[in-house]
Amino acid sequence: MAEKNILAYFKSPEEAEGAARKLQALRVVDLSIDRFSRYPGEGYDPLNPVTGKVSSLAAITQDAEITSRSAGILSAADPAASGMSHGGQGGPTGHDILLTVVVDESSHHQALRIIEELGGMM
Repeated sequence: MAEKNILAYFKSPEEAEGAARKLQALRVVDLSIDRFSRYPGEGYDPLNPVTGKVSSLAAITQDAEITSRSAGILSAADPAASGMSHGGQGGPTGHDILLTVVVDESSHHQALRIIEELGGMM
């Protein structure tokens, strides 16, 4: 049978995991849940700089250090970083969890319905 893929965005990992549990009842070929960001690298914790876990200062390898430092610079220069801006045009929507699903073609529409009912955005 032919396979179809679905990319759905959720606001929290728990929402995506709930959808994944319901989708397992269908003929799921593959499924993954990932968080993504507009900047490369592992990111940083802007609300808790006391921890010292600032990715822009990490020095794992030379390539990783450059990537990490670049991500730190990009995120610090973002208009939303100061808290004095709404983030500019096309700012974050809060849907930063990606659920990727591959299902049989016969259950594709049912999978779409499940995702929509659980708050997923496609």
